[in-house]
Amino acid sequence: MNFSDKSILVTGGAGFIGSHLCAKLISLGAKISVIDNFNDFYDPEIKRRNIQSLLSSGNFGLKEGDIRDSDFLDTVFTDHFDAVVHLAAMAGVRPSIQDPQLYNDVNIVGTTHLLEQCRRKDIKKFVFGSSSSVYGINSKVPFSEDDNISRTISPYAATKLAGEAICHTYHHLYGLSIVCLRFFTVYGPRQRPEMAIHKFMRLIHSGEAVPMFGDGGSRRDYTYVADIVDGIAGSIEFECDYEIFNLGGSRTVTLSELIEKIEQAIGTKASIRRLPDQPGDVPVTYADISKAAKLLGYHPNYPLEKGLTNMADWFLKNITK
Repeated sequence: MNFSDKSILVTGGAGFIGSHLCAKLISLGAKISVIDNFNDFYDPEIKRRNIQSLLSSGNFGLKEGDIRDSDFLDTVFTDHFDAVVHLAAMAGVRPSIQDPQLYNDVNIVGTTHLLEQCRRKDIKKFVFGSSSSVYGINSKVPFSEDDNISRTISPYAATKLAGEAICHTYHHLYGLSIVCLRFFTVYGPRQRPEMAIHKFMRLIHSGEAVPMFGDGGSRRDYTYVADIVDGIAGSIEFECDYEIFNLGGSRTVTLSELIEKIEQAIGTKASIRRLPDQPGDVPVTYADISKAAKLLGYHPNYPLEKGLTNMADWFLKNITK
């Protein structure tokens, strides 16, 4: 991949996935501009640390503001961009149940504002960070991009599915080249602190009980962040009209198995606190990645054990920070 002389806008670029993506694209020669509002969904200082090493790069620029603010976006889009990678979002299934209006405003209205800017400024390439949660309680596994989706079960999932639909509308009406990427449970260094693997490492390390919702049999397809970043980079280069791709690890692990593997990675035994199933949680996620493999050259390089070892090393070095 060669992104020399490419100018790319990354929304949510100070976040977990976004900061890794920015570092990768800069290493490939791209000039990166980041939008981030450093909200308090989790400690904003974590996000500032995520990009600290990038601030000195001549190919990195930070624009602090909110994608719901049209006036702010007008100032951002005075610059020309070859592509927009839209990762900014309110994330998480359970918080979306508590505040669905906020999720609607950020994930749907904010996405529409960005697409409008691309239309006005004739920016043809748009990559949208979607989610495996759109599949909901899909009974067919593994999940394929061609599956009929009609059973989303959380406001978060519904906003991501709506985002995909809005993206298709802008492709159809205005000719934007759009790729929607359905991420499957991304983990790795800098993972958000409320996400399961990071949270479990923290609890196990401190001797606190790990919450296990249900019987531990729910299954997830966990995907290491470096693999996700490779998939995003490939999608920026991919010439298309409108496409949807799964980016996953193409392997499922039960919650019980995950906890055991985290114990091995950090060398500490967990105590378990059993709790009822949570509303909005799906029983399984499992990515069919054959389409991404064929068209994007997407091939995950990090099995869960390897990825957890890397994440545990990062966690143990940063536990006091």
